[in-house]
Amino acid sequence: MPEQLPDLHRTSGVLFDLDGVLTPTAEVHMRAWQKVFDEVFARWGITEPYTDTDYYAYVDGKKRYDGVASLLHSRNVEIPWGEVTDPPEAETICGVGNRKNAAFAAALRSEGIAPFPGSLALLESLRDVGIPMGVVSSSKNAEEVLTSAGIREFFRIVVDGIVAERDHLASKPAPDMFLEGARMLGVDPAAAVAVEDAVAGVASAASAGFADVVGVDRGAGPETLRAAGATCIVDDLARLLENAGDALSDRRGPK
Repeated sequence: MPEQLPDLHRTSGVLFDLDGVLTPTAEVHMRAWQKVFDEVFARWGITEPYTDTDYYAYVDGKKRYDGVASLLHSRNVEIPWGEVTDPPEAETICGVGNRKNAAFAAALRSEGIAPFPGSLALLESLRDVGIPMGVVSSSKNAEEVLTSAGIREFFRIVVDGIVAERDHLASKPAPDMFLEGARMLGVDPAAAVAVEDAVAGVASAASAGFADVVGVDRGAGPETLRAAGATCIVDDLARLLENAGDALSDRRGPK
């Protein structure tokens, strides 16, 4: 039996994660993390290699420094937290995180980015019927990515890593960032939808009490996303256009 998917065209608002949901920047993040942790592990003599499994378990969806701390903790490595102003070569949590950000920024500017076609189609459809939309992303690069991908105009609000740090919002999987996104967008989570691909992000939206939490399976696995709180799973946001016909007619009115 096909999975019942929510009709986003009938909800009060939608909050999207960015990397891996709207744009394939998750792949750029993954390569940047791999590069940095490979170098760090080699220099510090950590023999258990860093893998994509580590990315999904310890890094994906979290604020950058929290991801570094979580991954290093998994290898029983403890280093000073440091300061956000630490240079990339500093042997601190912040230094390693800043090293990764430099690698990501260099890749983004050299390669550019475009939204997933299915994600862009959904954004255009929701915009056409006036559904309020926002972005909730742990990345401090969210504004640059949205602008580079040409989709910033779709969103009324953006809660990103910069906002989270400024306003002392706990990292996903805590509900803080999605709750703040709902507050800024002016919607009740219980009447809104969140769309996430990261386990930490799904857990964040679920604990924030969203009516529907759409898990986008870009590699984490449907069972893992369901266990974190996803109410349904898709592999492409275009799937969320399949049952939108009646709602689109209602919203647009008679021709």
